[in-house]
Formats: sequence, C-alpha cells, structure tokens
Amino acid sequence: MHAMQNLQHLSKRALYAALAREAEALLAGERDLIANAANLAALVWQQVPQINWCGFYLLKPDGDLLVGPFQGKPACVRIAIGRGVCGHAAATRRTQVVADVNAFPGHIACDADSRSEIVVPLLRADGALLGVWDVDSPEPGRFDAEDRDGMEALCRVFVASIG
Repeated sequence: MHAMQNLQHLSKRALYAALAREAEALLAGERDLIANAANLAALVWQQVPQINWCGFYLLKPDGDLLVGPFQGKPACVRIAIGRGVCGHAAATRRTQVVADVNAFPGHIACDADSRSEIVVPLLRADGALLGVWDVDSPEPGRFDAEDRDGMEALCRVFVASIG
C-alpha cells in the first residue's frame, strides 16, 4: 500500500517535484496502462488544488480518443482528433494551456463548471501517440508554465511506467 502525504502546502514547483517522486513510487513495478492511469489520476486529484477533473483520453484504433481512468464528474466519452482542447493537443502533439475554455474555438463543454484546462499529449519513446492527459479547473487562468512543466513531467513518469 502506498501512503500519500498532503503536499498542497508546497510551492507549485515543489509540489510537482514531490508529485513526480510520489508517482514514480506509486507506479513502480506495475506496467498495466489502466492500473497506472487510475492511480496517477487519483494522486493528482488528491494533491493538486483548484481542479475539478483530471484523467486520460486514450487513442483507440478507430482514431478517436476514448475516456480512460479519471477523477471528477462523468465525462465526454469520445473525442475526435483535432476537436476541442484534447483533440487539438493530440493532433499537434503539443501541450495546450487554455486560460479561458469558453474562448477556445470548438471547446467541448463536458462540465459547464470548467473554466480553464491543460492537456498534455502522451507520446511513447518512438513518438507514437498514446492519448492525452487532461486537467480542468473551475478557476479561469488556473494553469501556467509551472503547471505545464509539472504535468509534462508527470506524464513522462506515467509513459515510462508502462514501457
């Protein structure tokens, strides 16, 4: 069993560094994508303040992103590549930090309470797209460059854990 400490008192940079260490320990020894995705979503949900949803959309053989393990309200099930923030991150293979989701062209409103979003593409070592990691907040402008760097680091830990 993995015991989690409360890390929310740390600065943002220190929080993400501690979360990366926690994620490495939590995911160590397990290679299953679903198990590790579920545990990473739970870890982030417990430790990152001011979020209302976090989870995975995984690339399926038909080319769509399908909702995977997450924490928060029920989510949109399928997202086409190129559609919404998740689909755009998948298509461009670049992290998207959106301060105001209502200003993002084609935003998909799965939860009307979400006001800002960060989406990190999950890329295997060979560059193949695995899916995306998506985090929403009810706070406008919640995510910044420190969140981008921290979330990208967590996604590298996750992708490495599943081989």
